[in-house]
Amino acid sequence: MQLGFSKTIDMGDGNIITIESGKLAKQADGSVVVRQGNTMLLATICSAKDAKDGVDFMPLTVEYKEKFSARGIFPGGFFKRETRPSDYEILISRLIDRALRPLFPDDYHADTQVAVFLISADEESLPDQLACLAASAAIAVSDVPFNGPVSEVRVARIDGKLVINPSKSALENADLDMIVAGSEKDIVMVEGEMSEVSEELMIEAIMLAHESIKKHCAVQKELAALSAKGGKVREYSHEDNDEELRKQVWSATYDKAYAVAKAGGNKDERGAAFKQIEADFLATLPEEVRSEKAGLVGKYYHDVEKEAMRRMIIDEGIRLDGRNTTQIRPIWCEVDYLPGAHGSSIFTRGETQSLTSVTLGGNQDEQEIDGVIYKGTEKFLLHYNFPPFSTGEARPMRATSRREVGHGNLALRGLKPVIPTGMENPYTVRVVSDILESNGSSSMATVCAGTLALMDAGIKIKRPVSGIAMGLITDKKTGKYAILSDILGDEDHLGDMDFKVVGTVNGITACQMDIKVDGLSHEILKNALEQARQGRLHILGEMLKTMDAPRAETKPHAPRIEYLEVPQDVIGAIIGPGGKIIQEIQRTTGTTISISEKDGKGVVEILSPGKDGMDAALSWVKRIAFPPTVEIGETYKGKVRSIMPYGAFVEIVPGVDGLLHVSELEWKRIEKVEEVIKEGEIVEFKVLGKDPKNGKFKLSRKVLLPKPEGYVEKEERKPREHREKKEESTSNNN
Repeated sequence: MQLGFSKTIDMGDGNIITIESGKLAKQADGSVVVRQGNTMLLATICSAKDAKDGVDFMPLTVEYKEKFSARGIFPGGFFKRETRPSDYEILISRLIDRALRPLFPDDYHADTQVAVFLISADEESLPDQLACLAASAAIAVSDVPFNGPVSEVRVARIDGKLVINPSKSALENADLDMIVAGSEKDIVMVEGEMSEVSEELMIEAIMLAHESIKKHCAVQKELAALSAKGGKVREYSHEDNDEELRKQVWSATYDKAYAVAKAGGNKDERGAAFKQIEADFLATLPEEVRSEKAGLVGKYYHDVEKEAMRRMIIDEGIRLDGRNTTQIRPIWCEVDYLPGAHGSSIFTRGETQSLTSVTLGGNQDEQEIDGVIYKGTEKFLLHYNFPPFSTGEARPMRATSRREVGHGNLALRGLKPVIPTGMENPYTVRVVSDILESNGSSSMATVCAGTLALMDAGIKIKRPVSGIAMGLITDKKTGKYAILSDILGDEDHLGDMDFKVVGTVNGITACQMDIKVDGLSHEILKNALEQARQGRLHILGEMLKTMDAPRAETKPHAPRIEYLEVPQDVIGAIIGPGGKIIQEIQRTTGTTISISEKDGKGVVEILSPGKDGMDAALSWVKRIAFPPTVEIGETYKGKVRSIMPYGAFVEIVPGVDGLLHVSELEWKRIEKVEEVIKEGEIVEFKVLGKDPKNGKFKLSRKVLLPKPEGYVEKEERKPREHREKKEESTSNNN
């Protein structure tokens, strides 16, 4: 018995994607399994049959979950089971959400959940480039209304060539890595990182990705036709409208809203003026109508605000705060604001402000990554915090939100290409951005503040980085459009595009784009990128007035890190029995030392809070790893390691001991060694020679002391054959 049905997508070069439905999770409204190689994703959609009372938006939740069993491995941690989502899972959930959300009908308000599960995985087929395809295909075989299908692909440039959905190992050599989502007609979402590439290359990559997306969408339509629901859409009625009331709202409030929009002013003043217009209109309505229709009035008035702002920009080129379309808000910056941090900065652009700090650490501070797809450590971390007071709100401060994870990841991607690696930057670096004010693109403020804070910390970044958020207002009737530089929060909310671009003077390092309307043409994309380039270079120029290069050295209170390569066979000597030696070095010098192996050599990392401790620890390790040659006849100082009845073992140089015999302590007879020296004491001695039997060096303390007056040295007892030769020689001479 054959269950279900399937379709395949041939991506070329043996790259086959299979979409199967009707076999698993059949009680969901729609479900599919997408497979590439041994990577398999189960995607489902469930949507309530009706909307809840009073809901005037679509309550959509998107979840992406990875099963460790997909790779045949155990989860880390005490419980040995999947718990809260990792940052990687949150970021993929956001990628899916941002592609799907704009395409559900505006009047569909039923609770809807899209869930995508990684149920099988291999090391080469990455799930993030298949997740949106799986989610959209699940919707396609359901009856949930959706203006799709959509899909997304990864486009990367590897060895100078653009590649669609490359393998994980191939991606390691990429200098451009983007996820692009779209429908058959339009691009709806872009996110990625790159190594200072040109705007032209980015456009080329997006257009190539769209060609593959079109294939995915065509196959989804074929799959929907095979499903039991046959592509039919359920009937729904989630809104009750009052057209007469809508006309009243527009006629009574539009001109007033336009006047407020044109008046400029700050965010709070403008917001209060807009609310007053709505309140004044509500006051004109009879009490029973006001109580019954207040929700509809709010909805229609929101449309009035949106249209007033958009018409003002399209027709007059004037924005809510009085700027023209290319103007950047005033910028001021400051560095070294936090005396306790290793680096800090304030970046303020208009009504958006980031206070950013940098903390430097060693290998022990690296972030451990224990995921299904990615395992290892990360030396560059960026954390973004968005407290409610930044927008003047009072609400609970709970766990890190998905938005905070996503914005922080975008800023991290923008800065990471300029962070030096290896011996150029021995530190683990943590950047923390606290948003203190927000009215438009706090993630781009984080990028700018992060650049300044890194330079203040003395991190030798390759080039300074800045970021800008671009907006778009379009008029479908006339075909006119306006691209907005450095958008406000309201322009993001009421506009058609949020396009964030990060880069240096040499090119783009990261981007994130969300499109809310159909029809982002090649012309608009090209113009938006060029306007973004000019804007971010202006912002960069303002930043560099505050600080134009990294500090020559780290702050005095920042930790020092030194790496020392040593022969692999001396690692044991540095560690000592049971870790005794390395613990003694750390305790004595106040440093933290870690040892690893790389390319057949030992790598010693020394982390010290100050220069003196670093110098002492470095010298100590060098003496063990590269011991000086012991010269017979030379004088040394060393620690008494242990005492025996017949003498003491003394360290000549690190790792090399010699025997200081009891008879070599002083010119007089000594009964007990402890009468002269104690264990742990530093003594001065001379190396007399080396015992041929055991290879130990013979030491003497007494030869460095003056002989007592009248002292007569007794002849040493020689072996019999030696005495006989001496006697024979004496006899012959006589």
